Amino acid sequence: MYKGNCLCGAVSFELLVEPSLVSNCHCQMCQKQHGAAYATYASVLKRDFVYLSGVEFLRSFNSSNSIERKFCSKCGSNIEWSGSEEYPDWISIAVGCFNTPFKPKEVSDLHIESKACWDVSNG
Repeated sequence: MYKGNCLCGAVSFELLVEPSLVSNCHCQMCQKQHGAAYATYASVLKRDFVYLSGVEFLRSFNSSNSIERKFCSKCGSNIEWSGSEEYPDWISIAVGCFNTPFKPKEVSDLHIESKACWDVSNG
């Protein structure tokens, strides 16, 4: 349904369903990982996400006890995070890596208590 890849194209993926949740995460971990005011993620069940190529280039980093973030080792693009204790069967994919046009019906803002002081967006 939706396809995407990292900046260099080594890692590609596909979402098999419409994402259930799309969010802008303003937590400091997402700010640091993306080098931006927030990161936008689309969430699906793990079974509805498939890597099409480049799995050998994926590297992971545990940003907290249970959260694992994956990125391309060639170009550094953030691809996904998973491991939520509350939602263990879900994966969140970086929307900026989508190639297929995607217009979510709704986008939630999370962790706005950490919103960057220089972020002038509506979030």
